[in-house]
Amino acid sequence: MPEAKLAREVILARIRSSNPPENDEMRLIQEWMGIPRPFRKKGSLAAEDRLDLFEDRLRDYGGGIHHASSEIELPQVIASAIAARGKRKMVVPPEFPQTWLPPGVEILKDQQLSYAVLDECNGVITGCTLAIAWTGTIVLQGGPREGRRALTLVPDYHVCIVRADQIVELVPEALEKLRSFGTRPITFFSGPSATSDIEMTRIKGVHGPRVLDAIILG
Repeated sequence: MPEAKLAREVILARIRSSNPPENDEMRLIQEWMGIPRPFRKKGSLAAEDRLDLFEDRLRDYGGGIHHASSEIELPQVIASAIAARGKRKMVVPPEFPQTWLPPGVEILKDQQLSYAVLDECNGVITGCTLAIAWTGTIVLQGGPREGRRALTLVPDYHVCIVRADQIVELVPEALEKLRSFGTRPITFFSGPSATSDIEMTRIKGVHGPRVLDAIILG
């Protein structure tokens, strides 16, 4: 038997042996359920402290924080944040609330815009699914106010509206809440996009927007 074919058969044999018979599936499920998980599953912080922790973590990652006490105030807060960044042309998801649109900003609604058009926009404005205080993380799942994944990965600047009641304390709490949101793709990000190469040189914008402003609503 040729060497390449022999290697293939060895690999396939290993794959077959790794798949348990049907009568072992329940045993494996029971073993998985029996794995000790002593980590905290429920937060204990008050809402105000949870918000303070989220903001502190997000600032540490380089994200901007702004506050809107109500939806009436929200458009002007968004407009001020965008103006402070020197941006003017922003794209929004197709179902973004009309009452949230900022004055004095050129708005383009995403109707399956090409990547080239998205890249030409100054930034994107979206809502979110939820946020995690402990890690300073914002979670998107392609909902009506978030849009498709490309919308929040291609533009260089992201303005994200986070309602105060969407912020949970711990990652397990977030994952439990996400169970009810279906199987849409999920994006987790903590601050603006950044990564480091083997020499630990920090580069922004490799996997998404280089600049992030979070608008805390409520």
